[in-house]
Formats: sequence, structure tokens, C-alpha cells
Amino acid sequence: MLLLGAGLYASYFWVSYSVRSRIFDSWAELPVNRVGLVLGTSRYVRGGQRNLFFIYRMEAASELYRRGKIDYILVSGDNSTESYNEPRAMKEALMERGVPSHRVIMDFAGFRTLDSVVRARQVFGQSSLTVISQRFHNERAVLIGLHNGIDMVGYNARDVYAGQGWKPYVREIPARALVLVDLFLLGTNPRFLGEPISIPPSIDESLSNEDENATFVK
Repeated sequence: MLLLGAGLYASYFWVSYSVRSRIFDSWAELPVNRVGLVLGTSRYVRGGQRNLFFIYRMEAASELYRRGKIDYILVSGDNSTESYNEPRAMKEALMERGVPSHRVIMDFAGFRTLDSVVRARQVFGQSSLTVISQRFHNERAVLIGLHNGIDMVGYNARDVYAGQGWKPYVREIPARALVLVDLFLLGTNPRFLGEPISIPPSIDESLSNEDENATFVK
């Protein structure tokens, strides 16, 4: 148990240290990228309360768009059932904040952070990218991106205090150890890849991207 704990501790801080120069709190210091990738989470938490992780990510992404730091927003999340659609919820929330519909592209197969980041490269053709989430999440995502040949930076959405949402912080501890195994030992690939999709999408791709029936079953 002691060795396991030491390994988890070491992996957590190694990830943070290795990408420290690519993580930004200030939009003014953030490099410009054509596309921002927003990592998915549910709009509501159990009990029907609003999810602050979701709200703060939407606020951060819409701010970068308004500031001219990104031109398009790729929203990537879970859409494994007809009743649970993270990309659709994110697109609606961004439109409510003034981002035009045609500037938001949905990725329905972002089941894991690794899937979202690698698909941004292999499906959506992005070699340079800004990922938008909370800091702990961005650090892991940027590591995945760099390992997969993406010139990637992270823009930190506002953090959620532990009392308002502690579970993601706890899950991040084993997730960082797992991502090192995925990247450096197993070479794990996304669950789904598929045909390339351009950003901005063509007319046919736009119609496909708006298809709410395009669910991916786990």
C-alpha cells in the first residue's frame, strides 16, 4: 500500500510539473489557436443542481471566443444514450452565452479525456489546440496532446471548491497514473475514430454533426 500511494503521488505531481509552462490562468497571456477543445461533463449533478464544473467551462470557452483567442469550439463528451448528451448540452450553453451555432462543433465520442484529445487530432485534424477545463484536468489533457503530436496549451476555467464538488479531484489521482500507463505502456487508442471531419465542417458534415441520433454506445 505504501508503494502504491507513493506511485500515485509521484505520477500526480510529475504530470503537473511536465506541462507547467503550457497551462494558463490569464487569457491575455494565452497563445491564439484556431480551435478550442472543451472537455465534457454533465450539466447537472445528482439531485438536479447545476454543475459548477460545467458552468465555469462554458464561461471560459465563451470568453476565449469573445476575446479572439479561438475561432471555433470543439465540444467533446459522452453521448452514449439518447437521454444523456454532453456535447449537445455544451453547445446549447455556449449559444446562450453568445457563441454562434456554426462556431461550435460537437464530438459525440469523447468518452474519456484521451478519446477527446486524440480524436481532435486524428478525426478533426487539429495539430495545434487550446484545451479548456479546470486546471487539474487541463494538465492531464495537455500531456496526452503533446504525446500525440499536438502543440497544445490549456486555459484554466474557474476552479470549483472541494465542498462544492470534490469527486473529480479524487478521481484525478488514479486517472493520472492510468494515463501514464495508457500513453507509455499500452499505447491506448480512442474507442471510436471514424472518417475525418474538417473544421469548419462542410455542409454534409454540418448536417451529420447536428444529428442528435448519432449516439455511440459504450
